[in-house]
Amino acid sequence: MQDWISGWVVSRGASDPVARPWGWTIDVGQPAQVARHVVVDADEARVCEAAAQATGEGWWLKVFLPEPHEAPEAQVCAWLGPRWASDAAAFLMSVELAPVTPGALPPGYALRTWTRGGVVRVLVAAPDGSLAARGQMGLAGEVAVADQILTTPANQRRGLGTAVMRALQRQALAAGATRAVLGASPQGRALYESLGWRTHTAFVSLRRTTGPTESH
Repeated sequence: MQDWISGWVVSRGASDPVARPWGWTIDVGQPAQVARHVVVDADEARVCEAAAQATGEGWWLKVFLPEPHEAPEAQVCAWLGPRWASDAAAFLMSVELAPVTPGALPPGYALRTWTRGGVVRVLVAAPDGSLAARGQMGLAGEVAVADQILTTPANQRRGLGTAVMRALQRQALAAGATRAVLGASPQGRALYESLGWRTHTAFVSLRRTTGPTESH
């Protein structure tokens, strides 16, 4: 989790994490995400304590339960009540970086990479020049954190996700990283597992909506 945080804040241009009794707080500074609390070894008391310090819209919680749970989002939402909305559970994954062959692109597609401000970025353009796929990795010493991996709907099932991930891993390895971490959606998990990534645990992302925090 600390590896993931260290690269995520680089990828998003967020603040350094501030230690809290239940985890960390990170300022993000975006309208849709002002800041987030990361809650580890989460139980009801720790989650509700963090939520009580996030009373305005634009606050997010990232909640890691200590044990595997079949429906972590349902458990956490039951603790917090209706003032918080949950995304589907996601998965913390990692891989040891090693040389990989470039992913094959369909005819007419072009892949470009660049690094700026500690962030490696990959863009795949469709034959007409429009965005087909993208991704980035925040570099934090030996750790690289993959973030915002996307293939547009019209370009899915063409191997572009594999090409993006392999390009990111190659660039991160060349920059000195030895391992990579990401938070995977349920849809993305199968792709990453096929590329050798290992799943560690599920976690839940929740966003503050409106009104006062529920009492507990």
